[in-house]
Amino acid sequence: MGKLWNSPLVRAGILSAVLAILVLPALARGADTQTEGSRRTGSFREAIQDGGTIGFIIILLGTAAIGLAVEHALTIRQSRVMPEEAVDELTKMIKGRKIDDAIAYCENREHPSLLTNVVLAGLYRYRGSEYGYAEYRSAVEEAGEEQTNRLYRKTEFLAVIGAIAPMLGLLGTVQGMIEAFNTIAMTGGAATPADLASSISKALVTTFEGLVVAIPTLSVLSFFRSRIDHLVAEAGSKVEQMLMPLSRAK
Repeated sequence: MGKLWNSPLVRAGILSAVLAILVLPALARGADTQTEGSRRTGSFREAIQDGGTIGFIIILLGTAAIGLAVEHALTIRQSRVMPEEAVDELTKMIKGRKIDDAIAYCENREHPSLLTNVVLAGLYRYRGSEYGYAEYRSAVEEAGEEQTNRLYRKTEFLAVIGAIAPMLGLLGTVQGMIEAFNTIAMTGGAATPADLASSISKALVTTFEGLVVAIPTLSVLSFFRSRIDHLVAEAGSKVEQMLMPLSRAK
């Protein structure tokens, strides 16, 4: 169960589900109680309900984006990427040439981080190579690139939501306009504004919802990618300083 919870998608999914459980039932109850003959009040809830199925999908994407943002805020930070405790412990071990102890520390699943994974790759190469310094540096660079790409892949789901949400809004707009023209055709061109209000509202609301979800999502995506760049650069500098004693002869 602990390993399952460690998955970022599982955590984000749980957070999204909680948000959906809190928001969607209220909207659904409002939709069930609203009949065609009921008087509209122009409330925000009614506007959301006008979005229909596509609108609900966009809302679900929005809750998923919030869940992912919370998960990233908890995991893409300095204390998780390069814990100070790990930096201090590994620095002492490497200075003291306790390579096996440093490897054991990095392999311990109680200390998972970008820094320990990168250092572990360097120590493996250093211990197994007769060329020492030159060999472990290439291993560190490869591991660092792999760990960085893994962090970037975490944020790809936000990029997908940011791209899909406005497209769904556009789809809802097209659907609403088609319904409006169908209403005009069925009434022989005598449709009143009241007859067209629901379809036009759907067209506008879904576009609005798509943009409301996409704009913050893309902004958050940019923020986390900038944070990744900063943390990776800082971690690279730390790793280089930590492994510098290995540049001396074995």
